[in-house]
Amino acid sequence: MSNGNSVTLVGNVTRDPELRFTPNGQATASFGLAVNRRWQNRQTQEWEEVTSFFDVVCWREMAENVSETLTRGARVIVTGRLEQRSWETAEGDKRSKIEVVADELGPSLRWATAQIVKNERRGPSDSGPGAGGGRGTSTRPASQPAAQAAGEAFAAYDEEPF
Repeated sequence: MSNGNSVTLVGNVTRDPELRFTPNGQATASFGLAVNRRWQNRQTQEWEEVTSFFDVVCWREMAENVSETLTRGARVIVTGRLEQRSWETAEGDKRSKIEVVADELGPSLRWATAQIVKNERRGPSDSGPGAGGGRGTSTRPASQPAAQAAGEAFAAYDEEPF
């Protein structure tokens, strides 16, 4: 997230993620996000609220994890970048939309709890549809003893897991 184009949103999922694959096998998932802003009107002392709706796009392993995890109504935190996409309809009309391309995504723990299950790391030869993000791979709950988890993390991963 360089060049100053970064955004962090906290909101509720408005539609279940839709998982698709590009012709070369890259997973992509998209879902809607509703973000509410609430404030008190100083003149009337009444509470006012505005809801903004965003389309969020995820790629590769994150796309598969999102499609297996998120459902409509879930409260999430999304960090990513804004990206504008343009196209022309079959009738020749020009269309454009701005989407949030997610870099990181997680559950909001403000009013809920979550159980984290870590996916087994994929190798470079494990690509294409059906070979990703934890489908059919072994998982381990994050609640294993910290020493054991830390030892595995440093042995198997390039960066610290959480």
